[in-house]
Amino acid sequence: MNNEHWRQRDLDVLWHPCTQMKDHEELPMIPIRSGKGVWLEDFDGNRYIDAISSWWVNLFGHAHPHINRRLAEQAQSLEHVILAGLTHPAATELAERLVSITPPGLERVFYADSGSAAVEVALKMSFHYWRNLGQQRRTRFVCLSGSYHGETLGALGVSDVGLYKQTYAPLLLEPIVVPSPDAFERAPGMSWAEQARERFQAMEQTLARHHDEICAVIVEPLVQCAGGMRMYDPVYLELLRQACDRYQVHLIADEIAVGFGRTGTLFACEQAAITPDFMCLSKGLTGGYLPLSAVLTNDKVYQAFYADYSESRAFLHSHSYTGNALCCAAALAVLELFEQSDVLAENRRRSARMRAAVAGLEDHRNVGDIRQTGMILAIEMVDDHGRPYPWQQRRGLAVYRHGLDHQALLRPLGNVVYLMPPYVIEDDEIDHLAGVAMDGIDRAVAIR
Repeated sequence: MNNEHWRQRDLDVLWHPCTQMKDHEELPMIPIRSGKGVWLEDFDGNRYIDAISSWWVNLFGHAHPHINRRLAEQAQSLEHVILAGLTHPAATELAERLVSITPPGLERVFYADSGSAAVEVALKMSFHYWRNLGQQRRTRFVCLSGSYHGETLGALGVSDVGLYKQTYAPLLLEPIVVPSPDAFERAPGMSWAEQARERFQAMEQTLARHHDEICAVIVEPLVQCAGGMRMYDPVYLELLRQACDRYQVHLIADEIAVGFGRTGTLFACEQAAITPDFMCLSKGLTGGYLPLSAVLTNDKVYQAFYADYSESRAFLHSHSYTGNALCCAAALAVLELFEQSDVLAENRRRSARMRAAVAGLEDHRNVGDIRQTGMILAIEMVDDHGRPYPWQQRRGLAVYRHGLDHQALLRPLGNVVYLMPPYVIEDDEIDHLAGVAMDGIDRAVAIR
């Protein structure tokens, strides 16, 4: 059975996410037969380097033998059990491990099944915390411009992605949106840190004016991924932590995309030496194998819900697959892989190789920015006048098509081409991806 066979069967029944299905009349769907390491292979034998870690979830490559083995062992004893009134070793062990590796003070773990669900858990916990303390006026949240925290209604309600907000606005929360510290928007000669400090003034003013009605501020630490891989200096997080303490507002760190080594440290918050009140984890947590997320918080929050049943203070949230045993086993295997070698040091070398591999774009007239935070590298395409291309021109789609023709799965975000590969990528594979991306950019900007 070849690609065409599976493509036709797929189009008869499946509705794909974040996809205009009509596009596939001209752009054929790629049915994937197998994956190994950084490579994916389709049913016609074509191979592609997974430059985007399959939507940023795959840390150690496809079909990793250690994760495979741990999953098989877990499946022999317990696949799943309700995590209400019952528990199991994998869930407990994973919670212990997460508490031990995350910033100090995060002492309690609540499981969910996706990044969006984790964000909703954190929002509800923060709101419910203040309610339990009798502060009924606190019903609002603060987010950054260009932020993305998921696509369920609660998570989308604290995001700032135009297309989604316009379409679903009547169903959503109305957060207070403050300007992002995005370093790409800084004035000529201004450093990332100076931009962060200047942009923080708006956050400071917002908290000063509205703190008594705000539950929490939610941010993606260091990199706003789905918003275009926008990056900013850690000093913003330092200032934000201080302000949240000063105005007694919770800080939610959405580390769903940036956690587990993506930014150069195990968690992005470490680069600012801060501990958030809530940390949301998912994506790389299971190495791309199974859907699992976790929200970590402190004992002060936990104690605000701890009471006799009659007081109705318990946190009200659950999933049928909360703390699924197979998911927890996969996550434990991922953490073991971090222990078996110095992954972060190896990633620093890979990161340097990635940056050097695209150095040829530094003087490209249609590249407005090359930015990098750890294992996330982004290239911003601009027109001949240094302005973003209109999104309708779909320049990124030309890069995507070029990549598929040259053994690379690239999925640009609008005008932003990015590399976010698994941590097992080799130097020659990095060089290949960079070459394909650069050629793809040349082809995209040549479109008239």
